[in-house]
Amino acid sequence: MTDATEPRADLAERIAGEITLSDDPGATLRKWRTDFGVSQTDLADHLDVSSSVVSDYESGRRESPGIGVVSRLVNALLDIDERRGGDRIRQYARVVSAGFESDIVNDLREYPTQVALDRFYDAVGATEIAEGDQSHVTGHTVIDSIQAITRLSSEEFYRLYGQSTSRALMFTNVTRGESPLVAMRVVTPTPNAVVLHGLDREDLWDHAPKMARLDGFSLAITNEPIEDVLGALREFP
Repeated sequence: MTDATEPRADLAERIAGEITLSDDPGATLRKWRTDFGVSQTDLADHLDVSSSVVSDYESGRRESPGIGVVSRLVNALLDIDERRGGDRIRQYARVVSAGFESDIVNDLREYPTQVALDRFYDAVGATEIAEGDQSHVTGHTVIDSIQAITRLSSEEFYRLYGQSTSRALMFTNVTRGESPLVAMRVVTPTPNAVVLHGLDREDLWDHAPKMARLDGFSLAITNEPIEDVLGALREFP
C-alpha cells in the first residue's frame, strides 16, 4: 500500500527544490503560492509573521531565503492546502500516478457530474471558435503544449484524458494552435473540447476551426492570465 504522506513529501521536495535553485526565488515562491490559491496574508498568518515579510521575500527586498525558511514556507502552503481539503496535493498525486511530470500537466481533474461546456468556457474566459458534437464535459486537463508535443508518445498523449475523453483539453504556451490541432488528428478518440490558451482570435491558425469540425470537437481560445485560469478551475464546477 502506498504511504498517504508520499504525495505531500514528493510535492514539498519539488517545490523546495525549484525555489532554492531558481535564479529568482521570490518569483518562484510567488508562482507556487498563487498556484495554491493562498494569499500573502493567509500564508503570513499561518507562519505567524506579518504579510510584509512574505511580500519582501517574493519581491526580492529580503535576501534569498535559506533552506530552513524555504522549508517553512513550503510546509505552510501544504498545511493550508490540507486544511482546505488537500485538492492541490491530490492533483499532484493524480498527475504523477498517470505517469507525467507537473511541468507537462498543470491540472488534471474529473467532475462528479456532467457540466455544460458553456459553463466551463465562462469559467476560464474562453470564446468558442468551432462548435463540436458534444455540449458537456466531465473533466479537464491543462497541459503545456510544447512539452506535451515534444516529449509524449501517442499512447502517453491519450493518458492525458484521465478517466474519460468527455473532457476539455487545454493547451498552454500556444502561439497559433497549429501543433496541438495537428496532434489531435493522430489521437483517437478526441476530447469533447480543445481550448488554446494564450492567443487572440487574429493569431489563430487559419485552418484550426476546420480541423476541429473534421474531428467533431469544440474549439475555443482564451487569453486570460494562466494563474487566473488555474485558479478558476480549482473552484470549478
